[in-house]
Amino acid sequence: MTLMLGALTIGLILSLLAMGIFISFRVFEIADITVDGSITLGAALCAVLLVRGVNPALAMAASFLAGTVAGTITGVLQARFKINPLLSGILVMTALYSVNLHIMGRSNIPLLTAENVTTWADRWSQALLGVADVNVFGWMVAGRDLGILALVLGIVTMVGVALYGFLRTEVGTAMRAAGDNPQMIRALGVDVESYRILGLALSNGLVAWSGALLAQYQGFADAQMGIGMVVWGLASVIIGESLTGSRSLGLAIYGAIAGSVLFRLLVAMALRWGLNPNDLKIVTALFVFGALVLPTWVGTWRRNRTIAETAKP
Repeated sequence: MTLMLGALTIGLILSLLAMGIFISFRVFEIADITVDGSITLGAALCAVLLVRGVNPALAMAASFLAGTVAGTITGVLQARFKINPLLSGILVMTALYSVNLHIMGRSNIPLLTAENVTTWADRWSQALLGVADVNVFGWMVAGRDLGILALVLGIVTMVGVALYGFLRTEVGTAMRAAGDNPQMIRALGVDVESYRILGLALSNGLVAWSGALLAQYQGFADAQMGIGMVVWGLASVIIGESLTGSRSLGLAIYGAIAGSVLFRLLVAMALRWGLNPNDLKIVTALFVFGALVLPTWVGTWRRNRTIAETAKP
């Protein structure tokens, strides 16, 4: 049960990453590699501020703002300097590696004694439950773990609702339209590039927030923790679309969250069954490859089958 609670918590934390990638990948059709650097940026800045005694809420807010700056730089490189989106992300991600090392001063910062959201959750759970361990369906679970799960679930729910509300505003609708049909939006006199910059800024802000939460939950920030995270986010979005079977805005956001949680649960089960942790990135990449090409193969097979049945006398 502890393993399942941990997988649920990490899945929810990384759902902020999935929602950020949903904006860049589905709204603007950009696989933004800046994510690998911005999630570490959020974790690094949050860790440094927490060690110095800054309030965890302010530390996470600073991480979110730092992520928006990273996303803005990527957007400016694409929109104003006309650099290929993939190359823009690679440039900013590469620069962020050095930036993150300068922020931390070393490659790893432990948070074992720093006040953070996990200590908040531990304190609240003890005050509400009055006991250290709780019986959940016959399993003894630490009240601290339940408190952290409840806190993260509340944050993710709040962010999901806020993102849904924003994307339905006039600005959010224009941003989605700029990604869906930029030629038409330009014909209407709208600055498409500005909306792309805004979208990438918001996307990387959410990613950095995810990194800040992940560092607090794991108890450390590491310079290497962002490697492969863009693939993880893509997998979550694709799984979510398969779960919901719809591209409607509300279901798409819910699907990104559910996909992240389900993917983390699958990873936890695979590790429990003996998967070598060194193979995790390979398995993740293969899974994303299959999720990307399988719908095309199925669609082609169905079309060919329909054509064959129609051609029968």
